[in-house]
Amino acid sequence: QVQLVESGGGLVQAGGSLRLSCAASGRTFSNYAMGWFRQAPGKEREFVAAVTRTGGITLYADSVKGRFTISRDNAKNSVYLQMNSLKPEDTAVYYCAADVTGGSYFLTRNTRAYEYWGQGTQVTVSS
Repeated sequence: QVQLVESGGGLVQAGGSLRLSCAASGRTFSNYAMGWFRQAPGKEREFVAAVTRTGGITLYADSVKGRFTISRDNAKNSVYLQMNSLKPEDTAVYYCAADVTGGSYFLTRNTRAYEYWGQGTQVTVSS
């Protein structure tokens, strides 16, 4: 079992920045990949970013590439999402998720590959 708790969401003006954090507990954190997803009202949950077990490989959605950065600190059992140049269309509930069965160098955008999810944190970007 893996427990995930997100924090760091809030209200920010367009062009601003936020840093989301996700604290993990349960299984050994360095043994699984992590991802961030988001879901806006009336829309399906979508992939944002993912990082491998060691943090050496990352994957981003085209919509956030160059603006968002995913990172992890295995000593702190945490994954982060630094969000810069935020846009109103980034408004959503953001979720972190754990892929405990993927390979060491494997990352996926598929929500069904992630077995554990946090409760989400709201990010609202005003225009």
